[in-house]
Amino acid sequence: MSRRGLAAVASVLDQAASSATNILVLVLAARLSSASGFADFSMVYVTFSVLLGLNMAYVGQSLVLEKGGRLGAACRSAVGFTAAASAAVGALLVVVGLVLPGATGTAFLALGLVLPLVLLQDGLRYCFSALRAPERALAADALRLACVVAALAVQPEGASAGRLVLAWGLSALPALGVGLWLLRPYVRGSRADLRPYLRRGHLGQRFVVEFAVGNGSSQLAVLGLGVFATPLAVGALRGATTLFGPLNVLFNSANAFGPPVLGRLGGKRATVRATAALGLVLAAVGAGWATVLYLLPERLGRELLGDTWGAASALLPATGAQYAVMGLGTCALLTLRVLAPKATLSLQVVFSLLSVGLLLGGYAVWGVAGAAWGLAAGSALKALAAWWRVTRLPAGAASRDTEPVPAPAA
Repeated sequence: MSRRGLAAVASVLDQAASSATNILVLVLAARLSSASGFADFSMVYVTFSVLLGLNMAYVGQSLVLEKGGRLGAACRSAVGFTAAASAAVGALLVVVGLVLPGATGTAFLALGLVLPLVLLQDGLRYCFSALRAPERALAADALRLACVVAALAVQPEGASAGRLVLAWGLSALPALGVGLWLLRPYVRGSRADLRPYLRRGHLGQRFVVEFAVGNGSSQLAVLGLGVFATPLAVGALRGATTLFGPLNVLFNSANAFGPPVLGRLGGKRATVRATAALGLVLAAVGAGWATVLYLLPERLGRELLGDTWGAASALLPATGAQYAVMGLGTCALLTLRVLAPKATLSLQVVFSLLSVGLLLGGYAVWGVAGAAWGLAAGSALKALAAWWRVTRLPAGAASRDTEPVPAPAA
């Protein structure tokens, strides 16, 4: 296998390791905690997930678009900014934890103490992506997965949320140490400069808005269904979406590790050709995965989702169609991210809100199946608009990253 092929495999495996870490943390915490304890842990973990997404958007997404000659300094600056920002936010969470009463306050206090560790460890993935060294990210994230499972597995049953948060956060230390050691050859001799992150117009500011709109619209959709729909409808939609988790791994890998690879292709024609081919592959994989799920025997389906399987399985055609067109849309947005990064914000704002409207409108007319097809229609329209925007790019549009990645310093 070529080096490019190995890098692609490492990218997918790294994203799978990161996703598995998040899933297993929640599963193990749920098994160890009481109902109230897991509610406290879940509140803290949701808070962390939002902060992680904001850091990914502000620092990570802009970092992977940096040019080769500046990558060493850019990576050192990204690590420095993440450390400083997470320490500041962590201090704020400590204050919040001291103010809030009981176990909830203790859990937020624990999050504030470990936040710099977990955000720094995850942020190194984007440094290695920009450096086109996903195998180093995989090594650190695989160690992170092993350490967090071991740390939570030895906790006593009924452990408090604060204790679980501390165990989860401190278990990032070995992976953080290994990641910094693996990054050191690339950043040796470079100087960090945090000022670009504080300037108005920094590209990450647009990506934060995109994240906020996308995340906010999905939460709005859930709240809307919580008001108008039955719990069974909400559970069915979430259950059907959960079954497509493996495809989320592929989409996230394309977004995280695609820009540096595409940056080597140069102009618009080569980039579009590559992303269009990737989009067709992802769409085919989505359709194939939906077919496999649809043909599952009911016995196996119930082992996956329990009593939710009956309602969720009826939504598989709609959800499968949604994920198939999401593959095309993901690659269209990836093309724009590389060739015209400022073009994605308006698309995300308009079509994320449109998807919410179609979801709620679909439910009002055809029930839960209509809601699922509304989501599919929203994803299809976003993909169509994104590819139309790609066709409007000037023929001379070039990737932002056309310089070679510097070799590690001796």
